[in-house]
Amino acid sequence: MPELPENEAQRLTLERECLHRTVEAAELGDNIAHIDLPGDNELGRLKGRQFTETRRHGKNIFLGSKSGPWITVHLGMSGWLIPYDAPEPEPDHTKFRIVFEGDRRLAFRCPRKLGHVKIVEDPDEYILAQKLGPDALAIDRGVFTNFIGGSKATIKSALMDQNRIAGIGNLWSDEILFQTGLDPASRGSDLDDETLDTLFDIMREALSKGVDVEADYSRLPDDWLIPNRKDGEPCPRTGCGGSLTHRNVGGRTAYYCPVHQS
Repeated sequence: MPELPENEAQRLTLERECLHRTVEAAELGDNIAHIDLPGDNELGRLKGRQFTETRRHGKNIFLGSKSGPWITVHLGMSGWLIPYDAPEPEPDHTKFRIVFEGDRRLAFRCPRKLGHVKIVEDPDEYILAQKLGPDALAIDRGVFTNFIGGSKATIKSALMDQNRIAGIGNLWSDEILFQTGLDPASRGSDLDDETLDTLFDIMREALSKGVDVEADYSRLPDDWLIPNRKDGEPCPRTGCGGSLTHRNVGGRTAYYCPVHQS
């Protein structure tokens, strides 16, 4: 599932390619049963508007203007926002499209239908209504350490709790814990203050690197987990000597090294 770095890369794409263009039409694609998309009245509100701002909070992308309305997009498991220019062919599995004046188009491609597009008045009100926690790159250190340190859940599950820390999913929780040297099944309440501070710092540094490379994971360091995240691979951590493996933690698959994450 696309996580904070992927969503930030998408936000930057929208900022570069879709702002200050007048919307000629907003339309639904084909095969749209069982996916949350705007109705006709909401689509009509976008016509004639220009998007002037982008935002992101956790795994939610926002495209709009100060006076509204805004589009909010959740990519789900396989969604992606794809700007393109007519007469280029529309991406397959397009569930929603915006037609800008001129050649520019924006398609929401979502093969598995697990994402959504909604029209909202204000991003802050939407974030509040959805009970999302602070963004993982904006959360205060004290808020983070108090939550993780007071949690009886596994650390992996706590990091992925979108109502407390928005933006971290399965992939990046594994990377953060790999770099911190923590067993994904350990409990936050068992960590001392120094370890909690280290976890916070590594979370910020790892996610920031993912953002810097715009989610192109071939550009991540070779000694990180993500480029090597496969059963039986040698642990890329210098001097470890272990092998990567996986197990179920809190209902999710966790990849880790049982040697240095113990």
